[in-house]
Amino acid sequence: MSMPDSRRPRPLLVIYTGGTLGMQETPRGLAPGGNIEARLARALKGLPGGTLAELPAYELLSLSNPIDSSAATPADWSRLAAIIAARYRDHPGIVVLHGTDTLAWSAASLAYQLQGIDRPVVLTGAMQPLEAPDSDAAGNVALALRFAANPVLQEVAIAFGGRLLRGACARKWHTRDAIAFESPNAPLLGELIAGTARHYPEHGLAPEHGLAREEEIAPRFELPDYAPLGDGGVARIALWPGISTRQLAAWLNDPRLKGALLEVWGAGNLPDDPALLEQLTRASAGGKLIVAISQCPHGTVRPGDYAAGQGLTDAGVLAGGTMTPEAALTKLVHLLAQPLEDAERRRRFLAPLVGER
Repeated sequence: MSMPDSRRPRPLLVIYTGGTLGMQETPRGLAPGGNIEARLARALKGLPGGTLAELPAYELLSLSNPIDSSAATPADWSRLAAIIAARYRDHPGIVVLHGTDTLAWSAASLAYQLQGIDRPVVLTGAMQPLEAPDSDAAGNVALALRFAANPVLQEVAIAFGGRLLRGACARKWHTRDAIAFESPNAPLLGELIAGTARHYPEHGLAPEHGLAREEEIAPRFELPDYAPLGDGGVARIALWPGISTRQLAAWLNDPRLKGALLEVWGAGNLPDDPALLEQLTRASAGGKLIVAISQCPHGTVRPGDYAAGQGLTDAGVLAGGTMTPEAALTKLVHLLAQPLEDAERRRRFLAPLVGER
């Protein structure tokens, strides 16, 4: 008697959203290509040695309207999270194939939306298309598949260039290098060593995040509609020498604005300008959620360290700690999309939800 199908290992789900990985050469340059399932299978077969035989089984879902990574919006983040939330129980792990330009943004947003996920959600992409000479595409997909098959990994992560990074702590660091992503203020979750995908569970989320469980607990997904914030609901404002109150006011006084990410200098410094601070105070008092992170990629924001930064705290601006711009802005979008009281929204921004701070 043959073994029932129910005894076979369930396949991973691979979601193709678009990106360089699936593009093909045309007379006018790279353009989105079709037939991704057959092309991906062919590329994986071309990997060295017995790599293909070691990979877990998967089934592929290709979005009917692929996401242009450079044109991605919060509505795209909502759409992708909804797909995963609807299908994750049928698969032991999820792999998302995504364009690299905004891959870190999507990963951070998915982490907030899929809080408490009890299996791996691994994003990856490529700097070169599948068929390009010496392409990194097949290798990145193979790495993502291996990590997505590891049940101990229970969070959103990025597999790229031989490394596994926390999705809410990663940034695209290079425009062309195969090791294109970094995690400036968090350790690696894993890496490829001598052909083996080594996971470092000691770097995973702590038990208070609900991911170290002895019995099954339903994930506490939060899937608000981000679309209303897509029309200027959240702004990213980087200070520069000479920024004027008028320029800051142009952003903060926009009635569509609900929150802003302010990128300040050093550990939390900004110009000694009472009028500029008054604009921040007025916006914060008016219910707009304003947070500050450092323009430095490493280290944390500590506004009280210098007198020049004390004004941020006095103005009601929240410190983002070591958060990346991607993690801070997507968290703003996530919290502002929910019907929360201002005090609760501020409390939750200051709390680590998915290891982002």
